[in-house]
Amino acid sequence: MTGEALFFRDLAWVFAAAVVGGGLAWLTRQPLILGYVVGGILIGPFTPGPTVSDLRTFEVFAEVGVVLLMFSIGIEFSLHDLLRVKWVALLGGPAGIALAIALGHGVGRLLGWPPLQGIVVGTVVSVASTMVLARLLLDRGELHTRHGRIMIGITLVEDLAVVVLIVLMPAVGALGGDRALALGLGLAKSALILVPFGVVAARVAPAILARVARTRSDELFLLVALALALGTAALTQAAGLSLALGAFLAGLVVSESDYAHEALARLLPLRDAFVALFFVTVGALINPATVWANLPLLGAILGLVLVGNLAIWTTVVWLFGHPLATAFRVGAGLTQIGEFSYVLVQAARTAGHVGDDVYNAVLAASLLTILANAALVRAVPGVAVGRTLAPGWSGIRLTGGPDALAGHAVLCGFGRVGSLVGEALETFGVPYVAIERDPDIAADLRARGVVCLFGDAAQPHLLAKAGVERAALVVVALPEIDRAQLAVRAARALNGSVPVLARAHRGPEAERLREVGATEVIEPELETSATLIRHALRRLALPDDAALAYLSRLREAVETGAGASEGAPARLPEVRELGPAGARLDGCSLRSLRLRERFGVTVVAIVRADGETVHGPGADAIVRAGDTLRVFGLARQVDAFRAEVL
Repeated sequence: MTGEALFFRDLAWVFAAAVVGGGLAWLTRQPLILGYVVGGILIGPFTPGPTVSDLRTFEVFAEVGVVLLMFSIGIEFSLHDLLRVKWVALLGGPAGIALAIALGHGVGRLLGWPPLQGIVVGTVVSVASTMVLARLLLDRGELHTRHGRIMIGITLVEDLAVVVLIVLMPAVGALGGDRALALGLGLAKSALILVPFGVVAARVAPAILARVARTRSDELFLLVALALALGTAALTQAAGLSLALGAFLAGLVVSESDYAHEALARLLPLRDAFVALFFVTVGALINPATVWANLPLLGAILGLVLVGNLAIWTTVVWLFGHPLATAFRVGAGLTQIGEFSYVLVQAARTAGHVGDDVYNAVLAASLLTILANAALVRAVPGVAVGRTLAPGWSGIRLTGGPDALAGHAVLCGFGRVGSLVGEALETFGVPYVAIERDPDIAADLRARGVVCLFGDAAQPHLLAKAGVERAALVVVALPEIDRAQLAVRAARALNGSVPVLARAHRGPEAERLREVGATEVIEPELETSATLIRHALRRLALPDDAALAYLSRLREAVETGAGASEGAPARLPEVRELGPAGARLDGCSLRSLRLRERFGVTVVAIVRADGETVHGPGADAIVRAGDTLRVFGLARQVDAFRAEVL
């Protein structure tokens, strides 16, 4: 088999393993990451069955997964969020790492390990996986809670510390002046490169994204976002830092623009695919035989991660003035190790400080701690977050984002219809979040203090960012029925009880929106007709109660295909079921039958012979033999229609 054929065969095995492992994890209600690692073990060189021939190639692809995930974290976790936890992250992070290294060294001495092994193990267990933690927080909707911000802040400081630790690892125990000088020079060089780049990027990136957004091209927007993420990651790697750090910095730059969440929405499917590839590759590196032969070593590492880190980080966060409940949640979230631990133990093994036994034990410990961590986080009691804003006449201009809102409205689309709805909400002091795809409209809304997210309201991620889970109302004012249908479905999936109001041009569109979860659908043609009827009857000085009764009957008939039964007052129309239709009507469209013109009746629903019901059929709807027609009209009109046509 040629090299190219081998590569595609191996790629198929990798994604098949991700599907199988991820499916098993989903069925057992475990993190998908855990399933990916198990799938990797199954196709690794140390287990029977299919085997990937060239893992090194997939390790390179896996790095792309790290870059995309860290880029998305940078977008999600803005610089403002980082500054809110700066002291516990910047001071508490290094303190916790130092305590973990000291604990590893102390446990190693008690167990009779070589001194260097204890230091290496302590270093490896001191850094939790930002990738695992972020994915867990995203899945649980806790990324922007207080404990979520603290956890991500600490792990990002740990990621920065990894840069130093990787440089120091080969010289552990023998850090001379030359080595320290080289380290200092390397970090100074990195700062000289990254600081000017960060200043320029912060000014240039939002302008580029704004221009691309105006093209309305999803493909071009995705390509620009990828170029920013991969380009910045490559720059930091060239400066001697990690790819992950560069990707995170790129995400921070993008997060300050109005188009951050649209960029994230476009990247999510690609990111998830590469993240799966990363963890499958990690699983393939685990040698179960070596792990089994060194169970005491594995047990010691598990104890350091699950017990030691829990105690260390709970204490550190508590000492920085946070409530004990928050500190315990942070400690529980940091009881796992992942991608950077692999990098550190690999560097230690290459330097000769540890053998294959420690290397494999660390890989196995990462798998087990991810499993235990997910269970531990679920077991920790929840902490109430967020606040409900009381309605008020001054509650519109918010300095925070949608994360500060609860009990608000989410307005999808700010065009001719949506803008009128927004004006009404502002008039009555109802807080709302607008989602708009026109970058100029989004910019204008933000300029006058309205919380607005740029992007496609049909994207579930954007609706989640707008706080649909906490909203009191969702209004879908999108003119495109396909986008509106996706938006309604996504909103209903995020919040099963929130009222969802939508607009539709015709009856069949309204029915589709109701099927995917719309609470109420407004049809402009019907509303226009009803308004004209109401004004006409008022001008003719007819009784208001009679006009309202007629309009109520009309709405019920058109919207639901139901109405008063036969025997209702003759002065008001009613809905009757007529049929089955015979061969005379088979294949005829409602337009060709001209029922309104000839008889004054309206077909409000067609019940097919197989039980399917077409509500609000349009003029092009075809009648088939055996159909039952629900028609709306006065009794004499319906009788005339039945006598002549049926």
